[in-house]
Amino acid sequence: METVSALSAIDPYIKTNEERFIHELLDLLRIPSVSADPKFKADVARCAEAVKQRMTEAGLEKVEVCQTAGNPIVYGEKIVDPSKPTVLVYGHYDVQPADPLELWHSGPFDPVIKDGMIYARGSADDKGQFYMHVKAVETMLKTGGLPCNVKMMIEGEEEVGSTNLSIFVKENTERLKADVVLISDTAMIANDVPSINTGLRGLSYVEVEVTGPDRDLHSGVYGGAVSNPINALCEMIAGLHDADRKVTIPGFYDTVNELSAAERKALAEAPFNEKEYMKDLGVDAVRGEKGYSSEERSSVRPTLDVNGIWGGYIGEGAKTVLPSKAFAKISMRLVPNQKSEAITKLFQDHFVKIAPPGVKVVVHPHHGGEAAVTPIDSPAYLAASKAMEDTFGKKPIPTRGGGSIPIVALFEEVLGLKTVLFGFGLDSDNIHSPNEKYGVFNYMQGIRTIPRFFHHFASTK
Repeated sequence: METVSALSAIDPYIKTNEERFIHELLDLLRIPSVSADPKFKADVARCAEAVKQRMTEAGLEKVEVCQTAGNPIVYGEKIVDPSKPTVLVYGHYDVQPADPLELWHSGPFDPVIKDGMIYARGSADDKGQFYMHVKAVETMLKTGGLPCNVKMMIEGEEEVGSTNLSIFVKENTERLKADVVLISDTAMIANDVPSINTGLRGLSYVEVEVTGPDRDLHSGVYGGAVSNPINALCEMIAGLHDADRKVTIPGFYDTVNELSAAERKALAEAPFNEKEYMKDLGVDAVRGEKGYSSEERSSVRPTLDVNGIWGGYIGEGAKTVLPSKAFAKISMRLVPNQKSEAITKLFQDHFVKIAPPGVKVVVHPHHGGEAAVTPIDSPAYLAASKAMEDTFGKKPIPTRGGGSIPIVALFEEVLGLKTVLFGFGLDSDNIHSPNEKYGVFNYMQGIRTIPRFFHHFASTK
């Protein structure tokens, strides 16, 4: 009866406090906590302090800003009964750079609500999603108490590789003891088609530098006589895929396990309309590895993509220059059994080898992480499924995601914990792009659903 009573009080409390919950999120979104750019370092620290304050106000205890060699980690907990199960909530308060700024229809750090969507950098990735957990904890504490213990760890370096979180986790295994990790940093199929992500791809991210002559040259005097680093870089990048869009790096696919016919059939059962997909993206065709569907290409197959390329003169007007250097940033999304360090080494060796005469190549590894697959028969997954069924009115579909959260594999390796990827975003939320957005419905639905996960999970122990 206590559980029923507590659950019945959740929705009225949330409805009463909805406006406050939204305004608190908007305040967090106003802080430009960009981890990739050192000029925002003070803002990142300010955001950590703001997260600490909100976690404390929600009723968490032992809340502290834990300093690292990089950006701080905010940790707090509420232990109601050591004999009860413990949920470790992970999220991140750092955000991607907002560039290109001219493509935003409102300021990236001046959040606005339009047509039911919250527009701001970090609204979906991940401030809006982790803050659902803060408000869910508050809601449970105000409406009958937590049915499980909770520990919350919100970091500031997810967008740049989580290097210092990895160190923190290894140094705090006792403090982080739990029964499951709960993360909201993924997407559902649609607001009327709930789903739970059961897998993530790994990542290898590198920057390449191609150098030709020791200075910029006049293209009329020297063009055609010496290697142009930009031309060379484009030639090398073009050679990284064959005509079937397979990656040409030797050994790249050696450890990739092909999905069985049954697994491919199950993946294809998730609703997907390719025409609507193309319309939403503003493209007239899809393109990718031959023999695979768009859903498979973006979730269970490895990829290689150029994320940025530059060199020479890019200012107004014309300057006939043959540049000394050219650069590119390249990411590879990896699938289970592909190890990020091994793939990075394969890329380095291959890219240096295919350089044409007259240029020198240096590959600078940035960061990486491993792919992860989560079980769909664990008590925690089943609790999440029941919670979504409670609030959405239908059972969620298990799906595989194409993004990367490198820390998931580390949680399993170091803490021995499986993760439930309890995301409420949508693929159309423009994360990492201009005009990132997160639905008010999604935000509030997450706050309504998370307490039900806690109640269902508590009943399994």
